[in-house]
Amino acid sequence: MDRFVFLTLDGLSRGAVLAAFALALVLIWRAARIVNFAQGAMAVATAYVAYSVSAATGSYWLGFLAALVAGLLLGAAVDLVVMRFVDHASPLNPVIVALGLVLLIQAVLGMAYGSEFLPAGTPFSRNPLTVGGAAVLSPYDLFVFAAVAVVVVGLAWTFTRTAVGLRMRAAAFAPEVSRLLGVNVGGMLTLGWALASGVGALAGMLVIPTELGLHPHAMDLVFVSAFTAAVVGGLDSPPGAVVGGLAVGLLLSYVSGYAGSDLTPLAVLVLLLAVLLIRPGGLFAPVAARRV
Repeated sequence: MDRFVFLTLDGLSRGAVLAAFALALVLIWRAARIVNFAQGAMAVATAYVAYSVSAATGSYWLGFLAALVAGLLLGAAVDLVVMRFVDHASPLNPVIVALGLVLLIQAVLGMAYGSEFLPAGTPFSRNPLTVGGAAVLSPYDLFVFAAVAVVVVGLAWTFTRTAVGLRMRAAAFAPEVSRLLGVNVGGMLTLGWALASGVGALAGMLVIPTELGLHPHAMDLVFVSAFTAAVVGGLDSPPGAVVGGLAVGLLLSYVSGYAGSDLTPLAVLVLLLAVLLIRPGGLFAPVAARRV
């Protein structure tokens, strides 16, 4: 029973990070109808910025802040410099460009920092606390939960309670009408890219220390899990991304704990295929209008 409780709490902690990363994918999809396959590579790039700043200043928190700022700037730059000039007539065009960005970013990081794993520090201990003789969450896990909760609440408040959030939603769902009403659709799109990249940077900073360390390919498998979480919840549903992330995190924890870590990629693939076959729009997909 103690093992089950530990695996459940560990899965929720891992799922919280996947939820944040899935939220970044959902933000881009809702804003531009693009699955940003470069999200993982962009997150790794911001983590290297944090590594450089922390190494130069000796402060983890300055590096953490630098990663978030770099994420915002990188997201805006990708939209303004690359995606703004992609022909969206075919949905494959932005996908191919995003995959090209992955190769470019990983190549540049490899040339600048090498291909060896670099240490990724944490602000709090990762040793689990014990309650009643049973191991529970570590201080770092609690930090992860708090950081993701702040992001989820902040995004929910932004999109439902602010004028900027309303403009972003309008620009995503009805760009032509929004332009007629005076909304800067291009600016809202760039803001969406920046926010998504910033959230992705946060997720990268939270998850990379729990992996082998910092590496140009550190987020490859994490991206697959986060993409599965977004698909499970529905690419149009931010709450679905959170639920999907927690579900995938629990799945990874249970499978690795009871069957071995070698089977976790297969478990994620089976879950992804099952959702695509049974409910392609995701568990929280909105009901489509019936066409006569």
